[in-house]
Amino acid sequence: MVDDLLVGATADAVAAHTPPGATVLVAVSGGPDSLALVELLYRGRTRHGRALMIGHVDHGIAPESATVAAMVARFAAERSIPFHASTLELGPGASETQARRGRRAALERMADDVGAAVIATAHHADDQAETILLRTLRGSGPAGLAGMAPRAGRWFRPLLEVRREALHRWREDAGLAAWDDPANRDPRHLRAWLRHEVLPALIKRLPDAVERLMGVGRQAAASRTAWDEMPGLLPALDLQGSGDALSVAAPPLRGYRSEVRQALLGALGRRLGVLLGERRLAVLETLLLQGKPGTSVRVDRRLEVELAGERLHLRRPERGVPSPVALPAHGDVEFGPARLSVRAGVAGEATRSGTVAWFPAVPLEVRAWQFGDRMRPLGGIGSRRVASLLREAGVPGGDRAHWPLVIGHLNDEAVILWVPGVCRAEAAVPGAGTEAVRVEYHLG
Repeated sequence: MVDDLLVGATADAVAAHTPPGATVLVAVSGGPDSLALVELLYRGRTRHGRALMIGHVDHGIAPESATVAAMVARFAAERSIPFHASTLELGPGASETQARRGRRAALERMADDVGAAVIATAHHADDQAETILLRTLRGSGPAGLAGMAPRAGRWFRPLLEVRREALHRWREDAGLAAWDDPANRDPRHLRAWLRHEVLPALIKRLPDAVERLMGVGRQAAASRTAWDEMPGLLPALDLQGSGDALSVAAPPLRGYRSEVRQALLGALGRRLGVLLGERRLAVLETLLLQGKPGTSVRVDRRLEVELAGERLHLRRPERGVPSPVALPAHGDVEFGPARLSVRAGVAGEATRSGTVAWFPAVPLEVRAWQFGDRMRPLGGIGSRRVASLLREAGVPGGDRAHWPLVIGHLNDEAVILWVPGVCRAEAAVPGAGTEAVRVEYHLG
């Protein structure tokens, strides 16, 4: 008899980690774990209330891969679950790492195409133990020993507390036939060697080895969570930004002991989705302690770090330049990592710098800095290059192309009126005490 408790527990995990009404793309290889997962989600669909889709990636490695894809397609059709497939044609010589990267990229593209909020995978407790052991052997730091999170970005793992044996027993009771990928038993692959040779030997000597490794992961995850909160709890760091870019004050960071400094840098990297190991942290420490202002390093394809003025800036290099946006008469506008809040009010005394400015009731828009932009600063003589104003304000070079400018349309001419947080222009300054439009700039 099939155990409905596992169906309920899996449905509850979905409800806890995904928004109501979300679409869940279930990664199904055709193997026993992924077939069990999608069947659990299918049987619990009235309980969790999420729409399901199946995503299958044919790596083009195994000769029987087309047969497996057809089997998964039939499985989906029998349950009226929408089915999506991608073929990679990696070839039989592809490595375990190439297959994993190709599979993840294909599933992410698939999720984008179908509008899925999450990609569900069938990683379970034994996979988690293998991951922790594998990272230990590779010399991972404490953050890596936390293993896989139940939800990391769009990746969702609802079975992390379920043992492999229990999952396979449930699948067999449910009468589901599955494909056994021979690559999963090939000892040339490090994870397969750990799974079929190392862990069984450990369990023979220590029957609770998996539970012990899971305990290590839980302790490391708790420590990582605590450190991830620290940058925002230390006022001296003045953490700013979110999403694709953030920055902290460099002087206090330099003053901490190396161990504390590295832990904080690691937490900052994780906020941008990048794990910083020993070598990467050493590069960042060198930049922080010895780098000249304006120096930047590409730590990873997903992370660039720059020392600008007295701040350390971390950002994703692939950020796109936001499109121009009209400012409403009342409301908030998101522009990259910045937010502009617009309200009607009475104009205060105009100041050259700051995060608040007043404008007359003219059409306003926000756009990114462009090469050649110039403006006449409030109280200044003649016009100046906006690039120079940004540099003098300590804005790092990598952020200048994304910096917002408030543009006013005066007599059919677009005029730069404000570089938020940097400089107010001489043009279109309402008199103090008159009715005006108040715009406040927030970063992050």
